Amino acid sequence: MNFFESINDTSGKMGDAGETYLKKSQEYFKLKVFQQITASISLVTKVLIIGGLLFIGLIFSAFALALAIGQWLGDLALGYLIVALIFLITTVIVYYKRQFINKIIIKSLSSKFFDS
Repeated sequence: MNFFESINDTSGKMGDAGETYLKKSQEYFKLKVFQQITASISLVTKVLIIGGLLFIGLIFSAFALALAIGQWLGDLALGYLIVALIFLITTVIVYYKRQFINKIIIKSLSSKFFDS
């Protein structure tokens, strides 16, 4: 009978250890999901704030540049046209380099997502 009691006691301990492992794993995954969600929300918030301010600065800089070029050339419309062409050329360059930009973003985010 001692042998069977020993097996019963050992199997009971294994069941408790398995249950504890499952509970701890569940807690770990909850914390990991919370960490990833907060990191993602923080990143999006920072991008929106910094991007918004940068956008406003870029708009004012574009107007100032257009006015300066227009005054220099003596034709305000030509200044605006030149600035618009600069933006269009920049857009075409960024469009053709979009795969490179994707690689940079994926590398940056994967290091934050998988290493933390």
